[in-house]
Amino acid sequence: MSRLNGTDRAYDIVLFGATGFVGELTAEYLAAHGPEGLRWAIAGRSAKKLEQLRERLAGAPGVLLADVTDPESLRELARHARVVATTVGPYITYGEELVAACADAGTDYVDLTGEPEFVDLMYVRHDARARETGARLVHACGFDSIPHDLGAYFTVRQLPEGVPLRVDGFVRAQAMFSGGTFASALNQFARGRHMLAAARDRKRHEPRLMARRAEAPVSAPRFAKEVGAWALPLPTIDAQVVQRSARALERYGPDFRYRHYAAVERLPFAVGGVAAVGAVFAAAQLPPTRRWLSDRLKPGDGPSASRRAKSWFSVRFVGEGGGRRVFTEVAGGDPGYDETAKMFAESALSLAFDDLPKTSGQVTTAVAMGDALLERLRKAGIVFRVAATR
Repeated sequence: MSRLNGTDRAYDIVLFGATGFVGELTAEYLAAHGPEGLRWAIAGRSAKKLEQLRERLAGAPGVLLADVTDPESLRELARHARVVATTVGPYITYGEELVAACADAGTDYVDLTGEPEFVDLMYVRHDARARETGARLVHACGFDSIPHDLGAYFTVRQLPEGVPLRVDGFVRAQAMFSGGTFASALNQFARGRHMLAAARDRKRHEPRLMARRAEAPVSAPRFAKEVGAWALPLPTIDAQVVQRSARALERYGPDFRYRHYAAVERLPFAVGGVAAVGAVFAAAQLPPTRRWLSDRLKPGDGPSASRRAKSWFSVRFVGEGGGRRVFTEVAGGDPGYDETAKMFAESALSLAFDDLPKTSGQVTTAVAMGDALLERLRKAGIVFRVAATR
């Protein structure tokens, strides 16, 4: 069990934003895979939608009303839960009051954000309070960034201890972006200066590493012979999360470096992908075109089950250190929806029920849950494997 007494809160887990697309998938997963005796509730602002969802779910979860515009309702929600899991984004717009409520109440918190600015601001504003109360604030508990964070962690475990380590991650996927992910990306593209300012402010508040180094540099595009593909640097939050795990855990060695790439087999596709991202970035700078883009795929929208069944992801890692080279892989089905809901739900269950390292404040999935979450995901069907060693 977590460090909270299981009887001092009405619910083990409260799922906030349960009636959104990923929220419903997460609720269905918890209803189907939660342990016997799980005390959980779905939460949101629409009583009608929540009751309709509750009727479709096994186990009849509780129902709580809460609204991001009503801070007191969020504080009440946090006081009722051992773990709060929220899908309500973009988090930079709607997320902070719930983080603050959980930090004050000593309630564990998980979300699906891929927004670096939000994570940095939450560290500066709420990490210290969470450490005082014992709350664990764990961001990026979906495809952003569990496969990359736990994949790097898994790779490091295959390498010698106490030596400099180098790990590269190469992402392949065939899937649709979720509406929430697309909305978050547009917001980030439009908030470049704010994102840089938040990162600088975080750096001023973070303790310096002593006698160790952990880096996640952005490298130039290259052809990566080790995976037989063009490697394009991915400017996502994933590399930052891996770096923070490496800063916190000595198992990553005295000098750790992680680089994060998209793997594209054909050069024309690589060039086209860079051009497309550049075009979306430019369009996001202007409010009219940003609004037009956001209307193409709205938060809460998502593909059919048959479309999701054809989707997949694979993240291949190449790790080196101490004269050893290892190739590993993390792989699964639809990353934006089905597997994200699985990772998200298992993260909440891990915080609620697993015997975990004693941590508090803003922590990564590898730091907070590590081996326990990795084994949960393996049992749930996500692949973590060693492909080869040299």
